[in-house]
Amino acid sequence: MKQKILFLLVTLVIIISCNDDPRPKPKAYLALEYPEAIYKTEDITKMPFTFDRNALGKNLRTKTLKGETTSYGINIEYPNLKGTIYITYKAIDKDEKLLRTFLINAQNFTEEHTQKADAIDGIVYENPERRVYGMFYNVGGNAASQSQFYVTDSINHFITGSLYFYAKPNYDSILPAANYLQKDIMRIMESLEWRK
Repeated sequence: MKQKILFLLVTLVIIISCNDDPRPKPKAYLALEYPEAIYKTEDITKMPFTFDRNALGKNLRTKTLKGETTSYGINIEYPNLKGTIYITYKAIDKDEKLLRTFLINAQNFTEEHTQKADAIDGIVYENPERRVYGMFYNVGGNAASQSQFYVTDSINHFITGSLYFYAKPNYDSILPAANYLQKDIMRIMESLEWRK
């Protein structure tokens, strides 16, 4: 009899003490903080243009590319963010057919990401004073590249660029870094100046 009473008391205590309903915890977000961007003008002697780049971007690599026209490649690496902005310059030399081909290729390259992208938003960029015209593309979703752009003076110069991360494209994980580097891309476009 004492055992039954003890069992009932223990059961009653357990039932009374567990009166709070379990509640799921709210989703948490990473509190990622990046340093404020400090921009400096990048003036590479052999390049026919200058632009501002974030000092956080290390290991600036340049190379001359082989092809039908004068071409250069520039990689701005961000080791802490595990990303790189790839920039390619191609000379047009007043060849309208070449300009048209470069424009179509740049737009098609962006469209290739529609299979994985949730959305692609294009923003027209124009700066008549500096003769810089182009497009910036924000690519949403698990696409390989989160941002792409091109700029030209429509006469002599054409530049394309894209942002890639060295990680599997998981949009939620790379979004803070992608947003930070998109500002750097916009600064490149806004500060770009042709040498001739």
